[in-house]
Amino acid sequence: SVHQLRQGKLVSLVRQVLEETGLAPHYLELELTESQLLDSVEHIIATFQQLRDLGVKLAIDDFGTGYSSLSYLKRIPVDYVKIDQAFIRGLGEGSEDASITRAIIAMAHGLSLKVVAEGVERTEQLEFLIAEHCDEVQGYLISRPVEAEGLAALLRADAKPL
Repeated sequence: SVHQLRQGKLVSLVRQVLEETGLAPHYLELELTESQLLDSVEHIIATFQQLRDLGVKLAIDDFGTGYSSLSYLKRIPVDYVKIDQAFIRGLGEGSEDASITRAIIAMAHGLSLKVVAEGVERTEQLEFLIAEHCDEVQGYLISRPVEAEGLAALLRADAKPL
């Protein structure tokens, strides 16, 4: 949260949790919504750079819904841009959402960022995103939310040979 960023202890907290748990940093992804980027931009840039130096993955969530400047996007060290589900939901309803989604994917890839589409619920949405080279998708089409134990069972079942 922005509150945690403002306190200035986020990097040390993340480092401590990684050490205590033994989790490899590249398995941890932290997200900040686009609208939160407008608050204390220089501090966020410095903090994100320190987190990235630790090996933590960083994402801008709900991209396309805020009012952040594109100049911030090129300066904030993130790995992922997550397209807000409002654009994904409207993919089949007209060309505006498709055009915006296509532009976000192209822009992010141009900045060497990966793109995650949120809220994928229909096959047509997935097909569009695949055709546009979206890197990852999230949504009910893939899976409903599950508890940790349920996720472990899904992963074990998926790992078994057919």
